Amino acid sequence: MEAWGRKQVTFFDLPGQDLAVWEQETKQCRRCSLRAGCRQVVISDGVPSRLMLVGEAPGKEEDRLGKPFVGAAGQLLDRILAAVDLSRREVYITNVVKCRPPGNRLPTTEEVRLCMPFLKRQLELIQPAIIVCLGALASQTMIDQSVRITRDRGTWVEKSGARIMPTFHPAALLRDPGKKKPVWEDFKAVREEYDALVSR
Repeated sequence: MEAWGRKQVTFFDLPGQDLAVWEQETKQCRRCSLRAGCRQVVISDGVPSRLMLVGEAPGKEEDRLGKPFVGAAGQLLDRILAAVDLSRREVYITNVVKCRPPGNRLPTTEEVRLCMPFLKRQLELIQPAIIVCLGALASQTMIDQSVRITRDRGTWVEKSGARIMPTFHPAALLRDPGKKKPVWEDFKAVREEYDALVSR
C-alpha cells in the first residue's frame, strides 16, 4: 500500500463534515460486483480515534447490521478490547473491503485494488497514529505483500507516520484457541503504545 498522504492535522481537528461526505460517497460505490450481491456497504464502527483497527471484509452479520465485527469474531474482538480496558467507543473499526464477498470468502486482489481509494481516504480523514491489522489480508494491504502473519505478528511497523501492529484475525482464534495468547500479548503492546500516545 502506498503512503496515504498524512497531513499535519491533529485528532481534534478532524474534518467531521468531510468524513460524513466520504461515507455517503462510499455507500454509492459500484466499482466491483460485490455491491450487487450484498445488502449494504459496511463502513465503520466506533469513533474517529488515534487507534484504528482494520479487518478484511464484512461477513453475513456485518452485512445485515451495517457494522464491522458484529458476528462471532466481533464478539471476541469486543472481549479482547475489554481485556486491555478499551471499547468500541474509543477506537475506529473498519475493513479493507467494504462489501461482503459471497460465502464470506476473502476479497480478491482486484476487489482490494478497487476498494483501496476508499480506505486510503478513510486513513487521510481519520489520521490514526496506531493501526492494528487484523489478519493476513489487512496486514499485507496496510504494510506489504511480503507480510506473513504467523511470522510477523506482534512486530511494530512504521509507515506514513503511523505505528502498525499486525496480529491474527479474531476468526482465527475461534478456529485455533492457541492463538489467543499471542493476540493478548499484541494487544497489551497496543495498549501500552496508546497510553504513551495520549499522555504526550
